[in-house]
Amino acid sequence: MNAAVQNPQPLLVLGIETSCDESGVALYHTERGLLGHRLHSQVAMHADYGGVVPELASRDHIRRVLPLTQELLTSCGHQLSDLNAIAYTQGPGLAGALLVGASIAHGLAYALNIPAIGIHHLEGHVLSPLLATPTPAFPFVALLVSGGHTQLMRVGGVGDYKLLGETVDDAAGEAFDKTAQLLGLGYPGGPQIAKLAERGKPGKFKLPRPMIGSGDFNFSFSGLKTAVLTAVRGKTLSDADKANLAAEFQAAVADVLVAKALNALEKTKLNQIVIAGGVGANLRLRAQLNQHAAQHGYQVFYPPLELCTDNGAMIALAGAMRLSAGAAVNATRAFDVRPRWELETLQRA
Repeated sequence: MNAAVQNPQPLLVLGIETSCDESGVALYHTERGLLGHRLHSQVAMHADYGGVVPELASRDHIRRVLPLTQELLTSCGHQLSDLNAIAYTQGPGLAGALLVGASIAHGLAYALNIPAIGIHHLEGHVLSPLLATPTPAFPFVALLVSGGHTQLMRVGGVGDYKLLGETVDDAAGEAFDKTAQLLGLGYPGGPQIAKLAERGKPGKFKLPRPMIGSGDFNFSFSGLKTAVLTAVRGKTLSDADKANLAAEFQAAVADVLVAKALNALEKTKLNQIVIAGGVGANLRLRAQLNQHAAQHGYQVFYPPLELCTDNGAMIALAGAMRLSAGAAVNATRAFDVRPRWELETLQRA
């Protein structure tokens, strides 16, 4: 799980992630790689509401980040004074949640007289497969699939991102959550649908594969969710029916993602693709990608399963890579957060 960044002056970077409903911290060393990470998920807290409640998320981050940081430092045999820099998620995400991480990062950095660097949340996800072994080499195609994002992009290096296509409505993860709700399952929907789908068979229900032949790299999952609604409305489904519907839904999402990803590789004439984001942990999606990649001579890279969802490790890695490349740091100690932030607007370090 190590991806060391070459730098004449080794850096120990603390990463802080608080963009939504996970409090994540990690230590990354530019020669030794990822030393450790800690993550607290708020899933149980938000489950009763069927989704994330921003105010509750922010308050919980306040309670979690510093204790998690101290636990992490102790377990890795380090202390705050050993840090060379702090990386934190500056955006996109929930404004209040982002402010918690940003204020803690800058407060610690000021007290320690070290730099703090704001990181784009999606850049962290895109680079997260570099924390696994083997690692991809630039350039590559990235498929980012999560609760809030479904995007295909060409990645030429840190800060070199070209958007190829994205969802025009619901993200894949959002469609999983809504479908799980229609089937009477819990939150978050991705793991629940995947678990139920193990007992079912795709094809028993017929669901569409939206935009699979559109000729571009955009996605649409709102209609797929509506098709599920039509299938369940006014009906009493047996447990077997629900399992079959979950299996068909999961297969439909995977079919679209795989088709678009392979088309993107063909168009860009690249042979490497990285899969990032929470939906990237879906085993059906991974199996299909691996099978098709092997048939066409492509390579597929994933972050470790535990680092598919939001985490501090990807933020620490992105911060270390940017700092090692000479990224400028705001010397005034002023900071802000960017709840809306397009990845393509990032610049090279």
